[in-house]
Amino acid sequence: MARILLTNATIVTGASTKKGALAIDGERIAGIWHRKASDSDDSEALRAFPDAEVIDLKGKVLMAGGIDAHVHFREPGMEWKADIESESKAALLGGVTSFIDMPNTVPPTTDADSLQDKLNRAHGRSWANYGFHIGATNGNAAMIREYLAEGLGGMFGGIKVFMGSSTGNMLVDDDRTICDIFKIKEKPVLIHSEDESIIKANLAAAKARFGEAIPFSAHPLIRSRKACIRSTAKALAMAIKYGTRLHVLHVSTAEEVEMIRAAKIHNPNITAETSANYLWFCDDGYETLKGRLKCNPAIKTAADREALRKGLADGIIDTIGSDHAPHLLTEKLDNYLKCPSGLPSVQQSLSVEMTVADIFNDRENAENEVSPTLSRIASAFSEKPAGILGIKDRGCLKVGNYADLVVIDPEREYSVRESAYKCGWSPYDGTTLKGVIDRVFINGTLAVAGGRLISGSPYGQPISFINL
Repeated sequence: MARILLTNATIVTGASTKKGALAIDGERIAGIWHRKASDSDDSEALRAFPDAEVIDLKGKVLMAGGIDAHVHFREPGMEWKADIESESKAALLGGVTSFIDMPNTVPPTTDADSLQDKLNRAHGRSWANYGFHIGATNGNAAMIREYLAEGLGGMFGGIKVFMGSSTGNMLVDDDRTICDIFKIKEKPVLIHSEDESIIKANLAAAKARFGEAIPFSAHPLIRSRKACIRSTAKALAMAIKYGTRLHVLHVSTAEEVEMIRAAKIHNPNITAETSANYLWFCDDGYETLKGRLKCNPAIKTAADREALRKGLADGIIDTIGSDHAPHLLTEKLDNYLKCPSGLPSVQQSLSVEMTVADIFNDRENAENEVSPTLSRIASAFSEKPAGILGIKDRGCLKVGNYADLVVIDPEREYSVRESAYKCGWSPYDGTTLKGVIDRVFINGTLAVAGGRLISGSPYGQPISFINL
């Protein structure tokens, strides 16, 4: 296989940003060189790899390829909206080299057979490396424990719990079952945290006021901050009690950021995720985007957005998952009660993060406040997801790891026009973002260049997970 030397790179990790070079030998990273103050070029790397193909990155940012641990690629059961082949292609074009798909498919991914079915579907069709979470139900906690005891933990990333609110039959509302799941130590417990009773009461009040013509601006009032806070408070208390590796998904409120900050003192294995959507949008977007902004939990206020950005900057928010959840545009243009929740965003997620960091830094530096940096983005985009989920040999720039890499031109802007999504639209359509994806390598192969796929066939491999 090819030997490639990437020179004149701005190498960004969660720990540092340095000029240097990186070598690829076959599927793996074979060398990393950071320039010393006395170095004017990458001579040391060139001497070490004299027979390699040299690619001069001209100062562009080089990071580990993204690991998006929160996507809904809709296969099986909803392939008219999306499928593994189409959405993994979009992910790769957006710098995401690995994804872990959520279990609320049709049928849901709640046992070994359904996990294996997804792995079979992804084989030879996925453009990005692929993995899957298993879903908890009111009846399968004991079975998940058996899987872990039998050494089947390598089949899945985490245990997804719809705590308080869910679509389909995946709501876990039995307290005894929740306790059993929270006692599991080998895998992270991933929670969708909203309180269903509060949501139902809010929806009933909205129907009483508006009838069938509920405005989309009511969405953050129906799926309210109180619903998020109550459910998250319960989950954090249980995680502290049982020492759970709790990962709170798509955090959307300022209050939850502070609750998680406090909880981490008592249980350092508590981690949190937000999505690019919550970092970019706020509730003033419902007026123009309407159903195209409807997702669960709801996008809330500008103050919440600010708190999430600062939570990312200071490390309370550990990861960024796209929560990519595509629906047909015809569905999203329906009235509030019929419009499904979810936004397609995996292809734009990294550029949104880069743009937010740029905006935030420009505004905050004068006030000497902490702000997201490229290193924090590298950590949240790839390193932390790999660590939280126990992903082997991926997620960080390390000799011996798979050469999953993304090269970004951080200063170039582009307007979102066409996405690779099967659904054919994005809430970012027409938006100007910063940070153009220049190249993407997956398993050592250059797969994306100049915004286009250049490989003839999918190169995705199954992700290997370890018990923690």
